[in-house]
Amino acid sequence: MKKWLGFIVLLAGAFYNNGYAQAPDSVRITLPEAEKLFLQNNLSLLAEKYNVDINQAFVQQARYWDNPVLNTDQNIYDGKFFRHNKDFGQIYLQLQQTIKTAGKRNKLIQLANDNVLSSQQQFNDLLRNLRYLLRSDYNSLQQQFGTLAIYEKEKESISKLVAGMDAQLQAGNISQKDNIRIKALLYSLESDAAEIQKQITDTEKEFVTLLQVKGDTLFIPDTVSGPAQPTSVTLLQLLDSARTNRPDIQLAQINLIAQQHNLNYQKALAVPDLTVGVEYDQRSSYTPNIWGLGISLPLPLLNKNKGNIKAAEFGIKQAAVQVSQQQNTAAQEIIAAYNKLLVAEKLQQTIPGQFMQSYNTLMQNMINSYQQRQVSLLEFIDFFDAYKDAASKQLQQEANLRNAAEEVNLSAGTTIIHY
Repeated sequence: MKKWLGFIVLLAGAFYNNGYAQAPDSVRITLPEAEKLFLQNNLSLLAEKYNVDINQAFVQQARYWDNPVLNTDQNIYDGKFFRHNKDFGQIYLQLQQTIKTAGKRNKLIQLANDNVLSSQQQFNDLLRNLRYLLRSDYNSLQQQFGTLAIYEKEKESISKLVAGMDAQLQAGNISQKDNIRIKALLYSLESDAAEIQKQITDTEKEFVTLLQVKGDTLFIPDTVSGPAQPTSVTLLQLLDSARTNRPDIQLAQINLIAQQHNLNYQKALAVPDLTVGVEYDQRSSYTPNIWGLGISLPLPLLNKNKGNIKAAEFGIKQAAVQVSQQQNTAAQEIIAAYNKLLVAEKLQQTIPGQFMQSYNTLMQNMINSYQQRQVSLLEFIDFFDAYKDAASKQLQQEANLRNAAEEVNLSAGTTIIHY
């Protein structure tokens, strides 16, 4: 039994030490610093930003007039190649320009501008969601590192206790059962710490991906949370903020406006464009050296663009439904996030301010009492488990409060609540 237990403790220690054998560089970082790196480096944001630039280039393209068209005709062979003099040869030149009617050019520019606004709101929506993910990861890291610190502190205390257990066992002061149970308690802490380290690794992977930082770097949150204060923001204020600031609502409204602009453009396409040109004919007309004016205009008899106009009308109705749907979705998200925040705040306010500090002192007293045989092993282990559970739950509750606030900010479309 002793050999088996010694092997377990040795294996746990080796696992723990290997986890730190090649530890990455540790960098303490505040949330504002993380957001600054995120805005500078994130490749998803950079790629989406190029969509805005692309659509702005399309606006510039829409402003250009159509190129003039040059037609020419000249004899190649009339007994001789390229014979051309006052008695032989023919030259024909025509220069044409298409003139768009019914304001098609301005309407096309308007549609291009709508695409710019849409791409900007798509960028803003991506930024909003990635920032929420960044802050959630930061909160998770803060909670996970806090939990790991608790386990490390407990391991240090239990390790000191375990260090003298064998001598106490030889002296007959403790039973072999107690010796094994205390060492098993240390192993349990090693296992819990290893599990938290795995969680930190997974969260760090996503966090570093958002920051786009090269190299093996371990980011440690460097933010101290202040006492929780009840939010003074009302539900009505959050709903108003969402209508004004949420990019997905703005995108739906821009799409509705764009569909209205598209209808105007499709109606304009039903109006024929005018092509005007000047012509020069040297010999093929009724008299030499003719200068003429050419005008062409399609007759809108067979195609009046009715199908596209009808489709644009349905597009407006569809976009209007999508606006209502997006607004209703946002309202329900805000209500749910706001209620979760109120629950988290209420729970946080029930925790005394010096709760964990008093618990820490009591934990140390309990270790001392067990060493002096003033409490039983069962009482010590029960208190130890209760302490670990309470400390972990408090950290989890603080993380839940911060995440609830971030969910409200996400739903409102802007940062309103700070924790």
